[in-house]
Amino acid sequence: VFQLMEKLQFLLLDTPPSEITEKETVQYQESILDLQNLLHQKYNGATQHLLKRANTCEDSETGNMQAVIKDKNVTFCIWANLKKKVRFRNHLFCDAEHGFQLPKALAVSSVAVRILHTRYDHLSPLWLQCQGIPKLEVSDSEELTQPSKDNVEEPEEEEKQAREEPNVPSEEGVCSDGNKSAVSSKGKSNGIADGKKTAEEEIEKSETLDIPPEVQDPQLREETNEEAEVMTDEGVVDLQRFVPVGGVYHIDALQLPPQVRQVKDWSVVELLNSGLEVYPYPPEEAEDTTQPPIQITLRLPDNVLYFEDPVIARWDPSGRQWRTDGISSVTYDTQEKSVTFEMAAFYTVALLQDTHLNLPYRAWELQPTGTDEALLAVTTVFATIQIQIKGNQCMLSSVVVEEKDVLSHLSGKWTNPVNLRALLRNAGVNIFPGEHSHKYVSVTKKAALAEVRAYQQMALMASAFAFSWSKWNQAAGQEQVVFKVSEHLEADSDKDWSLYTFNGQKAQKLKITETSEAFAEELEEDSEFHSTLYHMLKDSASKEAINKVETASFLFIDVVYQLLLATRVLTYS
Repeated sequence: VFQLMEKLQFLLLDTPPSEITEKETVQYQESILDLQNLLHQKYNGATQHLLKRANTCEDSETGNMQAVIKDKNVTFCIWANLKKKVRFRNHLFCDAEHGFQLPKALAVSSVAVRILHTRYDHLSPLWLQCQGIPKLEVSDSEELTQPSKDNVEEPEEEEKQAREEPNVPSEEGVCSDGNKSAVSSKGKSNGIADGKKTAEEEIEKSETLDIPPEVQDPQLREETNEEAEVMTDEGVVDLQRFVPVGGVYHIDALQLPPQVRQVKDWSVVELLNSGLEVYPYPPEEAEDTTQPPIQITLRLPDNVLYFEDPVIARWDPSGRQWRTDGISSVTYDTQEKSVTFEMAAFYTVALLQDTHLNLPYRAWELQPTGTDEALLAVTTVFATIQIQIKGNQCMLSSVVVEEKDVLSHLSGKWTNPVNLRALLRNAGVNIFPGEHSHKYVSVTKKAALAEVRAYQQMALMASAFAFSWSKWNQAAGQEQVVFKVSEHLEADSDKDWSLYTFNGQKAQKLKITETSEAFAEELEEDSEFHSTLYHMLKDSASKEAINKVETASFLFIDVVYQLLLATRVLTYS
């Protein structure tokens, strides 16, 4: 059941918007909810079975029953109040290091407490829509973000000219679109290395560029999403800003069922038709509405990074949303890696982290390390993340926090970009901006035309050239991107960086350096501007570098492009 849910989640993540209908998306989400309900029916059946025989598993010290069951996806903690003594209202599950303190009224009642920690979150299948998770493929829409009028003709005039002069190529052409891209893994002419069409031909044949929704002009998107941005309830968690990390904790108070009795050689137990019942707290008939809270202690999972104290939120099943009201007195023990808080009732809770903690990046670098191999390094305020690329796969090479290598259980495993992105996000390392990230991160909003075309052409050249961040990228304004480039044929060789600027239709080498006093668009001496970054770099490249570019695998190019588009290093640095 769990594997099927994972497959459905992957389909929602990986399928381009053009290939899935809204009806299919809703069907997948409903299927995930149905499967989740099936899983919890199994957990409830197991809970009821254990509680019926609670008196046969009494703890020698307290006389109450407690059990902890673990596997890779779930930690199941159950406690039964058999003796009903106030002095035993505190309990710590030693094997899990989760615990609770009950109000006195519950400590003398026939109640059981269950803490079910699932390391996945299928409670909120609409989370994907709220988050605006980037799709890694270019959409089928032919709409372009309007570039500067100084640099490009009006779209209507371009379309008219294309119809009237279908056989007249531009001087050098522009970068290929999403359906014929040299960095797309679809179609027969996807790569430089297919032997039928060179990258140069692919670039020159294209006249349009499809812009993925997450890199469209934020100003245009803000107008259409204006109503959605209004948060009317302060208690509701904004899932565009926060994300559950480390799974979900289902904390329940349950009615203790009739216990097994030994009658001579028989084991007798009363059977109830109602099944497992919730113990109501606070009591519905209580005159005093301010009932004492329940205190909960949770051990933070070791396989997740919390860069700041997480936000505790409870699940509201009626509104299908996370809320922070009803949670109070939150304290963190950094040494013990635990959090203690009080709840007004028994809730399902999660630990939430700011989605944009690692944005903007402090630095990034992409460099080739061998034939169809490269290394992408992203440095944030908290960590340095290195991703290795080889052929059609990628893997987490390392995550370094305060000079310590962490998340070793994730590193060294080859996978695809979509899976890698999900693994890092689930581990609390989010370096993948979403559709709404521009509202929460202070960056210069780059024109989608320049940004996406830059990623495509950087991927084309990644087998022989290293790329890196430049401090002048922010100063260059919205219409163009600025970055460092160096031919790099040996993995351990020094880099001779030069600065380049690109606006989607014009690439040029700049005279300034990183140490210059101010940004200036003056061209480097004896250099010319080109309509593509590909032609710009090819003009000054060595024969060996050109050969590496022309023989690079299109699958390698596609993985590089996917990771650049997912991290969006040219906007969020």
